Order: sequence, then C-alpha cells, then structure tokens
Amino acid sequence: MAQKYLHIPDIMATWPWPRRIHPLHEEVAAESSAWLKSFAPFTPESQHAFDKCNFGLLAALAYPDASRETLRTSIDLMDLFFVIDEYTDFEQAPAVKKIVDMLLDAVHNPQKPRPAGEPILGEMMREWSERCLPTATPEAVGHFLKSFTDYLEAVVAQAEDRGSGAVRSIDSFIKIRRENNGGRPSLFPSELHLSIPDEVFYHPYVVEMQNCIVDMITTINDILSYNREQATHTDDYNLLTVVMRELGTDLDGAMAWVVDLHHGIAARFVEGLDHVPSFGPEVDAQLQEYLQNIANWPRCVDSWSFEAGRYFGERGVEYQRTRRVPLLQKSKRDVQYHCEEVQVHLIEHLAQPTPA
Repeated sequence: MAQKYLHIPDIMATWPWPRRIHPLHEEVAAESSAWLKSFAPFTPESQHAFDKCNFGLLAALAYPDASRETLRTSIDLMDLFFVIDEYTDFEQAPAVKKIVDMLLDAVHNPQKPRPAGEPILGEMMREWSERCLPTATPEAVGHFLKSFTDYLEAVVAQAEDRGSGAVRSIDSFIKIRRENNGGRPSLFPSELHLSIPDEVFYHPYVVEMQNCIVDMITTINDILSYNREQATHTDDYNLLTVVMRELGTDLDGAMAWVVDLHHGIAARFVEGLDHVPSFGPEVDAQLQEYLQNIANWPRCVDSWSFEAGRYFGERGVEYQRTRRVPLLQKSKRDVQYHCEEVQVHLIEHLAQPTPA
C-alpha cells in the first residue's frame, strides 16, 4: 500500500540556538514586498501564492539582530533567490544558462542599464546590487560574488541533470546541493559589516563550519519541502528522493537516514566551535560573530517552514505539533512554464491529500 503520510521528526529539538525574530520584520517586509511587486514578476494568482511564502519572515528569523538596512538587504535577497528558483525550476538548461548570464552581468555591472525586453530578473538583480552591495565591506562583497556565482552555476547543472535524466549519487548530490540551494550566498548578510580576510574565510576550518550550516539547511529544507516537491514534480533534487533511489528504501527509511545525517552534521558544528583556530584578536572577534550569525540559519529554516505558507499552507503550526503530514497527490505536470508565465503553487490549490 502506498504511503499516505509524511512523518517529520523534531530534528531541531536540541539545537542550542533558539527561535528569535527581528522586531522590525513586518514593517521592513512590507517595504520589500512593495519593491518586489513593482516588477510584476508573476500573475496575480502566482503573486498571491508567493506572498504566502513570507520570505520576509525567513530573513527576519535568520537575522534577528541586524540593522534595519541589513534586514532590508536580507529580505530583498531572499525574495530574489526564490524568484530565481521559480523561474528556473521548470526551464531547460539553455534557457537557464541565459538567465544565469543575465544575473551575473547585472550583479557585476549594476550601473549598466538593462536591455529592453529582458526578463525582469535582470533589473531586479541590478537594483539590488546597486543599492545593497555598497553597504557591505569589500571582503564581504567579494565572498558574496563568488558564492552567488557558484550558486548560479549549480542551478545550471541542476537544469542539465533535469534535461538529461541524470541520476546523482548521495555524495554527488550533497556536494552540488551545497551550492544550488542558495544557502551559501544567503549567509552574506552575516558578514555584510565584517572584514574577514580571504585567507581566513576560505580556511579549511571555516569552510567546514560553513558546509555544516549549508548541509543542515539542505537536510531541514528537503525534509520539510518534500511534500510540496513530490506533488509538483520537483523532488528529483530532494535528498529524501535521492536516498530512496540509491538505498532502495521507503520514505520512512530515507527519513531516518537523513535525520541521522543531520544530527551528525549538527554535532560537528557545535564541537567545532570549541576548536576555532586563532587568526589574531581582531579577526578572531569578527569570525566568532560570523559563526554565531550563521548558526541562526538552521533554526530559522525550520521555524519559517512551519510558520509560513510555502510548504504546509495554513496548517504548518498544526503539523509542527503533530509531526504527521498527509501526502499530497501529484499535480498535473506542465512543462510550458517560462518567464512571466511561471506558476507559483499555493498548497491549498494542489491536489487534495490522499484519503486515509
């Protein structure tokens, strides 16, 4: 008999960083939402579904102590990443490559007017870069540009896999997921005001600590987004699907495997904080602040996933309590999505859960 429920363990029960939220999140999120809507990236129906995702809440949970300016930068960045996600999830690799080239040109040349007739993502990226990058230190900007480029290149690789039907191993998937989940460039506001030199930022220890946080973002996200993704035919790039396919296990077996992986990664990060190498007093203080900032992210992703409407609609708080989620039937697959015709799914409008 086909499985009818997703059982979600509370994998964040022992994470030392509690849920915290920025006190100005509603006010600043409203400003960011107005900015986003000025580009009209979606149809009214899809914009409504996008609004339900509440990406302002995501940023406010990630950066509860940020300045107002940094919070706005963070919310706009979250909106950008998820618009990119919606625009590229169903496109073929050549079209995704064009979007990526456009975004890279915009982020590196924010003073350059965008060509007439170009998809609005180019102008969104240009405006964000022109307004937000000058507020960051040169070191932080350099780190962001590298991680953002790596992210976009991984999005192209995902589109190539989708087009060719390539099947990645668990290890290969985890490596590319570190880049294409957008987690690494999303850490940019954590260091926006810091001047961490490259030789420290890319030190093997610091990279490993970053990898722990980004991999935890993957495990949490792929567990909590699985129902939406399997219903909308986008779960090929979900760790639960990859584990089921490679290990020949069912959904509960894959869940147990991913939970064990998650706890091992979390333990490495927490233990790693007790063994931070020294790079000198000034840099050490900045690095400690950075590591504490990025440690908010796993809790942020977990809390937002239940509190916003992207994955569970209006029932997120209920599912957070019961840990039992009815599996949605798969929606009708439409491979014609492109640019402004992209459809953002509202959970309540997907197929009804399978009967008990």
